[in-house]
Amino acid sequence: MSLNDPQWGRKGGNQGPPDLDELWRNFNQKLAGLLGRRAGGNGDGSGPPGQPEFRQMGAGAIILLLVVLAIWVASGFFIVDSGLQAVILTFGKFSEIVDNGPHLRGPYPFQSHEIVNVSQVRTIEVGYRDNTKSKVPREALMLTDDENIIDIQFAVQYTVKDIKDYLFNNRAPDDSVRQVAETAFREVVGKSKMDYVLYEGRQQVADSATRLMQVILDRYQTGILVQRVTMQNAQPPEQVQAAFDDAVKASQDRERQKNEGQSYANDVIPKARGAAARLTQEADGYKQRVIASAEGDASRFKQVLVEYNKAPAVTRDRMYIDTMQQIMTNTTKVLVDTKAGSNLLYLPLDKLMKMSSEIGAPAADAAPVIRPSTSEPPASTDTSSRSRDALRSRDREGR
Repeated sequence: MSLNDPQWGRKGGNQGPPDLDELWRNFNQKLAGLLGRRAGGNGDGSGPPGQPEFRQMGAGAIILLLVVLAIWVASGFFIVDSGLQAVILTFGKFSEIVDNGPHLRGPYPFQSHEIVNVSQVRTIEVGYRDNTKSKVPREALMLTDDENIIDIQFAVQYTVKDIKDYLFNNRAPDDSVRQVAETAFREVVGKSKMDYVLYEGRQQVADSATRLMQVILDRYQTGILVQRVTMQNAQPPEQVQAAFDDAVKASQDRERQKNEGQSYANDVIPKARGAAARLTQEADGYKQRVIASAEGDASRFKQVLVEYNKAPAVTRDRMYIDTMQQIMTNTTKVLVDTKAGSNLLYLPLDKLMKMSSEIGAPAADAAPVIRPSTSEPPASTDTSSRSRDALRSRDREGR
């Protein structure tokens, strides 16, 4: 309806708002014409003008009501995408959990639904915001077991484990996780030394805090699963950073000197132990050799004694010969009898010694005693017998 429509005018030419009753009648007439009905109160168009046509008004209201009702019922249709879950509420109370796909619920206010992304990995930051330079000292400063203050910044990644607990037991899930993470880290750091937290035990501290966080979240039934805790930064406060760096350098120097000393000890101690073991084995071998030699000498003396008791003269001669053979074997001198008038002009000592070493026989090892041939055999016999008697008498005097 345009502004130039005559219905906007009143009698007397005054401009004003249209008559609402007349507009409603015109709407009902047009609607009835579309439905094949005739305008008029009696069905023939002869009704009294100016009165509301109640039947047409009722039909239009019913149609409008049906359209509104259809739209209201269709509002309960919804689709859950992959990786999401939905909770259906009946008068605000939990009814059921539905997975991905099309679903139909009762229209509002009878039923409603909440869709949650259960596959999304959510991240919260403790001790900083957005980057490590934007520090939050109230969250980052923690006290260690040795009464030192350290600045720790870490991030917590979590997912939704139970959608019902996540929606109904949490008012602010991110704040809950941040407070639980801060509590767990303060407890773990408070039981650890400063050097352990800053250096060798960083991963162990993060793992312990992760387990403690999950225990606390499960105790409060938050429906949250902690996936990972990453330590972004761990250092002393800025006010004591220079002094701490000096202490770290001194500690590193101490460790380096300890390693050098340990390396030297690892080089010297095994050598000393090896030398001691070698000397011990040599001494043990010498002991065994001396004992075995003494036992052999004692056994040989007993056997010689038995034979000596049987034949003293023969045993003495045999002992003398063996002794002389042993003595002559260990000497390089050659005795030549020149009193007998030998015609030998040249004695090949080098060849004799070489032949004796190659043969290796006990008789050959002994130094040869060369006696020149003589025309008086009885005289040589007497000389040898005299020397033998002299040796025997000397042996008897020694005993």
